[in-house]
Amino acid sequence: MTFTEQWLPHLDLDSLWAATQETLYMTALSGVATFVLGIVLGLALFLTAKGGLFHNRAVYSVISVVVNVFRSIPFIILIVLLIPFTKAIVGTILGADAALPALIVGAAPFYARLVEIALREVDKGVIEATRSMGARLSTLIFRVLLPESSPALVSGITVTLIALVSYSAMAGVIGAGGLGNLAYLEGFQRNHNDVTLVATVTILVIVFIIQFCGDVVTSLLDKR
Repeated sequence: MTFTEQWLPHLDLDSLWAATQETLYMTALSGVATFVLGIVLGLALFLTAKGGLFHNRAVYSVISVVVNVFRSIPFIILIVLLIPFTKAIVGTILGADAALPALIVGAAPFYARLVEIALREVDKGVIEATRSMGARLSTLIFRVLLPESSPALVSGITVTLIALVSYSAMAGVIGAGGLGNLAYLEGFQRNHNDVTLVATVTILVIVFIIQFCGDVVTSLLDKR
């Protein structure tokens, strides 16, 4: 009798691998979309805020309200609210692809606030010096703001990716697939504690790897 058969009698390694791939797929795709959308929203908040280059109270207020609303809705409720939208663009409410809209909508506003905070930490003297030289907005953004805030941006996306892993597990409970789905359907509902334990440990390993990689990249970018 092998170790798996003795201590993990209900665990199907093929199902575990497939669920892990689905979790990584959901986290990676939603992470990329969240990074891009979060950067855009964060820049908009920073530039239109009081004292920003394009101070506009109305625009800032609208974006800020949208960000605050969507990052405040519990994720499990957000999934339910977005079911019509998800079905319209994906064609189904089941599977890994169906979880992507809710994952992105739930995580992007959260990351946008982290981006805004990171941009506010950029030395205002560097910004003013760049502006005084007649630099265009694109130059200011891509040569000053984003590079100078890159350690905080990477740290923020690391936290956000970890949150996305957690969100994907919750999405799995209502049919999105992944390790959360495996732990709930094959583990909890069938009272197979070994499956639940292994799925949980696998999620923890993914989180630790994300955190480690994020810390390494942040330290490499940090010039202090």
